[in-house]
Amino acid sequence: MSDLVQREEILRIGRMLHEKCFIAASDGNISVRLDDRSLLVTPTCMSKGMLAPGDLLVVDMKGQRLSGFRNVSSEIGMHLMIYHVRPDVNAIVHAHPPVATSFAAAGIALDQALVSEIVLALGAVPLSQYATPGSKQLCDNIEPHIKNHDAVLMANHGVVTCAHDLMQAYMHMETVEHFAKIALITHQLGCPRFLPEDEVHRLGEMRKRINALRASATNNSPTK
Repeated sequence: MSDLVQREEILRIGRMLHEKCFIAASDGNISVRLDDRSLLVTPTCMSKGMLAPGDLLVVDMKGQRLSGFRNVSSEIGMHLMIYHVRPDVNAIVHAHPPVATSFAAAGIALDQALVSEIVLALGAVPLSQYATPGSKQLCDNIEPHIKNHDAVLMANHGVVTCAHDLMQAYMHMETVEHFAKIALITHQLGCPRFLPEDEVHRLGEMRKRINALRASATNNSPTK
C-alpha cells in the first residue's frame, strides 16, 4: 500500500473517530506500521478529525522523527511497545469512547461473556492499571494484556485497539464502545445472563479461525 494511501486511510479513520465522538479536541492517536523500521503516526496537539496528509509523521522504531514537521505524540511509547510484542499487528488506534472510558474510569473491565458477537470479535476487553499517559509505567501496565487481546481499557484514561490493518483496529474500537453500551444497559436492567463456559470456549475457537482467515487475506492483498 502506497504512502499516500496509508495517509488518506489514517485521515479517514481520524474523521470517523471524531464524528462518532470517540475523541474530542486533540485526543487520541493513530499509527500504521510501514515496514520493520518505521511507522506512520498522527501528531500531538491536533484534532485527529481535521488532519491533512502533510500533518502526519514517519518515525523509527525508537520514536524518533524521520520525516514530517509536526511533533510526535508523548504516547508513541505505547505504540512502539505494542508493535514490539505483537509482530502480527500493523495498526493501532487509541481513543476515548465515552461509555467504554467510563467503565475504565470506574475500574471495571469489559470481560464478561454477555454477547456471542462480542466474544467472536474480541474475546474480552481487560483493564490495565492507571499510569500517567506517555509514561513507561503505562506501557508496562498494558503489555501483559495486549499480548493476548486486541483491545485494552486503560484505567482513568481510555481504550487502545490493534489489528492486522487500520480498518480492523478501528472496528475493534467501535466494538468496544458497542459492548460497553450493552453491558451498561444489561446491568441497569439488573439481570445479566452470561454465556456458559463451554460456549465461550467454542466461540473462542471460532474466533481463532476467523482471525487466521483475516490475516491470510491481509497478507495476500494486492495493495499490501
